[in-house]
Amino acid sequence: MSVVTVEQRGPVTIVAIDRPEKLNAINKAVAIELQQAFAAFDRSAQRVAILTGRGGRAFSAGADVTDLPELWRCVPTVGITTEKPVIAAVAGWCIGGGLVMAMMCDLLVAAQSARFSYPEGKVGITGGMIAGLAARIPHKVAMELMLLGEPISAERAFAVGLANRVVADGNEIEEAAAMAEKIVDLAPLALAAMKRFVNDGVLPKGPAELAARYGAELAAVRNSADAAEGVLAFRERRKPRYQGR
Repeated sequence: MSVVTVEQRGPVTIVAIDRPEKLNAINKAVAIELQQAFAAFDRSAQRVAILTGRGGRAFSAGADVTDLPELWRCVPTVGITTEKPVIAAVAGWCIGGGLVMAMMCDLLVAAQSARFSYPEGKVGITGGMIAGLAARIPHKVAMELMLLGEPISAERAFAVGLANRVVADGNEIEEAAAMAEKIVDLAPLALAAMKRFVNDGVLPKGPAELAARYGAELAAVRNSADAAEGVLAFRERRKPRYQGR
């Protein structure tokens, strides 16, 4: 059974984590399906994506500790690579890896029920990608989230620049869609250039983000048809026939 749903609303794609009974916690299947859904979005003629969670109680409670994912797969600009705009629509809890996903989106709409939290210090682990939060909101507020492990409200998220809009509960997807409708009237090449310049030339990348990016590239080489051909050719003592894929 799929744990991610995809809805097409004209030129806007809505991608939702669909594990409401688990507060949309990210397990292995969620990470893989999100990455696949956004890869399909990037290849398509769709113009804007909205990332959200089903059920209203949580955008995502973060990594599922009973089935730990490769979280980098579903993080925008890392495992999710697209130059098209991505809007997060957040309601309820946005915790840990969920916060990392939301902060890496281009825009963010928060329902009044949204609560943003990074409690990994309480459980003694961190993937490290949260460090990028300090490049996106004031340093001291980012450190407060990381070092105190206490949640902040939708209103405070808006005040410090983490959220673009705060709306009534249940309206977060509609507001994100309204923003998307404004985006689709603009020139896609110009938008892509601006997003690329910001992500590649303005926002600094922390060690965990860089490690994930390089790790993903190395994994693609390691799992390629060329790699398999090289091993087979060595075993068969012949010249390999590489095809660049």
